[in-house]
Amino acid sequence: MGRVRVLVVDDHRIFAEALAATLAAEADVEVGVAGSPAGAERALERAAAEGRPFDVILIDADLGPANTTALRRPRQPAEPEGQLGRPPAPTRPPGPQLAVPQPAGPPRPAPDGLPLLARACRSHPELRAVVLAREDDPRRAVRALQAGACGWVAKDSSLPRLMAVIRGVLRDETHLPPALLTGVVRELTAARRDRTESERLVESLTPREEEVLRCMVAGLGRQAVAERLYLSPHTVRTHMQNVLGKLGVHSTLAAVAVARRAGVSPSEPAAPPTPRTNPTVATGPGAG
Repeated sequence: MGRVRVLVVDDHRIFAEALAATLAAEADVEVGVAGSPAGAERALERAAAEGRPFDVILIDADLGPANTTALRRPRQPAEPEGQLGRPPAPTRPPGPQLAVPQPAGPPRPAPDGLPLLARACRSHPELRAVVLAREDDPRRAVRALQAGACGWVAKDSSLPRLMAVIRGVLRDETHLPPALLTGVVRELTAARRDRTESERLVESLTPREEEVLRCMVAGLGRQAVAERLYLSPHTVRTHMQNVLGKLGVHSTLAAVAVARRAGVSPSEPAAPPTPRTNPTVATGPGAG
């Protein structure tokens, strides 16, 4: 195995730079650092364009959406100096300030490095992704594996343990802490059980009801379903009610959730008919 190029992605700069320095002490390891999803994606693209792509990306499970910087207090204008021969104007003591309510901004998304992990694995199929986590979370670990992760490592792990994981994922191994493995298997088993039950419910639908369900998965409303399947809106409404009843749910969103667990694909619009061409009739001398 040649030199290993590793990209550390963590929005805690001290931790990221300390980890990078520790990894770089290994004779065969080169390390890059990024502090945000956007920075990580730029680093991946730049390295690939230069022909020196990263082999492994270490992503903080709680990576924020972007770097945040402390707000600086605006500078106050300097006090005017008193003019020569004239004392400065007396100043009034400040009175009580009324608190003006500020409009609440949109809620900030919860820190999560898994969306970046999924995008990186899609854009760079040869890249091996490892999650750095403060604590073991079987549900998030399953999400990470489904997004393309090859490993999950606690942030308080030793350097030999981390290097073993990095070298292991480069051999196409999957690394999970033993304490996390049982929870991951349990989550996968429960997901499979849910999928099996969802498949059983979908199998109870008639072919027409399944077509309507696929249109619902595609996000089509009643009128759009009617136009795609060449049915009346009243007939579509009846089919939708039957679908909800057979799936044991009370809303379109819940029906779509059951369908997705069962692996039902969205309906695709029918291809336009191929225009027919008239055969060319030969004319002129010699034409039969």
